[in-house]
Amino acid sequence: MPKKSKDKGSCEEQCCYQVSAVIAVDARGQMVLPKDVREKMGINPGDKLAVIMHESSGRPCCLSMMRVNDLSMMVSGPLGEALKEKETR
Repeated sequence: MPKKSKDKGSCEEQCCYQVSAVIAVDARGQMVLPKDVREKMGINPGDKLAVIMHESSGRPCCLSMMRVNDLSMMVSGPLGEALKEKETR
C-alpha cells in the first residue's frame, strides 16, 4: 500500500501525495508513464507536460509534472492581474 502524506498544496487545499508508479529511464533519457497513470490523469498522445523541479536547501530533490495548459491557466490569473495593475499606473 503506498504511503500518503498530507500537505497544503498550491491550490490551498489539503493535498494527498502517493507513489503512483516507479518508472525507469532508458539510455536515451526517455521514460514511459504507465497506462493507468495516463488514464487517471487524462493524459493523451500529443499533450505537453511541464516538468517542475523542486529544491530543498538549494539542491534538486524531486520533480512534478502537470499539463502545460493547466500551468498556463494557473499563472495567467496572478500574472494577468499584475499586468493589468501595471498598465493602469
